[in-house]
Amino acid sequence: MPLQLRHPRWLAPTTLVLSVLGLADAAYLTFEHYSGSTSLACSDSGAIDCAKVTTSQWSSIAGVPVALLGLLFFVGMTALCLPPVWRRTTSTLDAIRIGAAGVGLLMVFYLLWAEFLKIHAICLWCTGVHVITFVLFFTLLFGQILRVPADDLSVADPAADDAQHVE
Repeated sequence: MPLQLRHPRWLAPTTLVLSVLGLADAAYLTFEHYSGSTSLACSDSGAIDCAKVTTSQWSSIAGVPVALLGLLFFVGMTALCLPPVWRRTTSTLDAIRIGAAGVGLLMVFYLLWAEFLKIHAICLWCTGVHVITFVLFFTLLFGQILRVPADDLSVADPAADDAQHVE
């Protein structure tokens, strides 16, 4: 029988919080896209110019708004990071989570390229999505690396280790 591995206890709640934060940010950007970017709470001059970024030619891919792609990404990541889904510990779900977050990170690199080298402006709301995606990817990666055998409670749950030493 193969060794069963368990994720660190902090992984599920951390990834869920990150996904929900990303979902909220991407939902706001999607709303702004479809409402004409008239209420962006962001500077509109100089290097920080959300309107310039969100209305540029790089704000859509094949006619699909990047904000909508981000919203769909975070809807999917939120679904994959719900507690019942984490309880179904399968290598397939782990691969899907990390793969999806990896695709998200590649998208972030593309968008940073566009912001810095083509648009010459930064959107703070977009930067929030970028940071959340980056942190989500590496949280998932380190959570995968730090898995422990399911029967090794002392490593997975420090409280269980303390309870074993109480006499």
